[in-house]
Amino acid sequence: MFAQLIRKIKEVSLNAGEFKIATGELRTYIDCLSEDVFKSIVKEIGIIPENIEHDSTEEKLYSKASDIVLARCFRLLGLASRALDERADSADILAESQSGYNYSLVADAKCFRLSRTAKNQKDFKVSNLSDWRGSENEYAVLVAPYFQYPQSTSQIYSKALENNVCLLAWEHISIMLEQNIKETEFLSLEALWNASQMIARDKSLAFSSAKHCFLPKMDSYVAKKLGLSKNEYSNILNSYKHLIIYRAKTEIMYWNQCIEEIQKYTREKAIEELIKAKKLHEKINAINSYINKLCK
Repeated sequence: MFAQLIRKIKEVSLNAGEFKIATGELRTYIDCLSEDVFKSIVKEIGIIPENIEHDSTEEKLYSKASDIVLARCFRLLGLASRALDERADSADILAESQSGYNYSLVADAKCFRLSRTAKNQKDFKVSNLSDWRGSENEYAVLVAPYFQYPQSTSQIYSKALENNVCLLAWEHISIMLEQNIKETEFLSLEALWNASQMIARDKSLAFSSAKHCFLPKMDSYVAKKLGLSKNEYSNILNSYKHLIIYRAKTEIMYWNQCIEEIQKYTREKAIEELIKAKKLHEKINAINSYINKLCK
């Protein structure tokens, strides 16, 4: 089902004349998926496929699709939520409690390629998300792939604690959906979105350490909401590793196929592709454009 979503992204990126039109088509497609199919997509959305070209319209549409997916996740969790129109310097998702708890949150969905190993704090935009919350929203939530959060010292954890930004994972969201957790007048999820503040109160924790800070604490909070023991929860979380391994094999297969294709290139084709890859014509055009403006 995830592969069908990728085909849809590629389709609308070719046929739509405007980004907004393509986004609308994706929103309709995702929101009309059956709940079971949708939940299967949530399990994989955090990993960008290697066949989505970097810095392409497809990649931008994939990012927008992840926003739409996360917004529907919040709705399945019992909140009113929507993915906002593309605007600079603002959050991508807004969600509000509709069970009488009187809070709202902004959220940002993060997805990464398995081939991208070097991630820094700017990739997570924790400080930006805190600013985007503004004065009208109580909480800020970042959702990224669990196993692609920094596993050692990183400033994102201290920044999240300082700014009360909740660091959740797609796996956390997926597990809650699979367990049919939903906010009601009898069950509030507010403590999850406010987890950073609770963690920050524990002065024994090293603010920059993943091992002793966010991930294990968030795991314990999610497990408690689900009514699962530590071992039960760990088994469920570890099962997601099998899906990641399967995806990894798929992505490696894609690149191996690319290598095979390249090995079939003629000398002329290889030169042409290298010039295209280095964007040499674009660089020449940019310089000419600059010079032409000077001469006017």
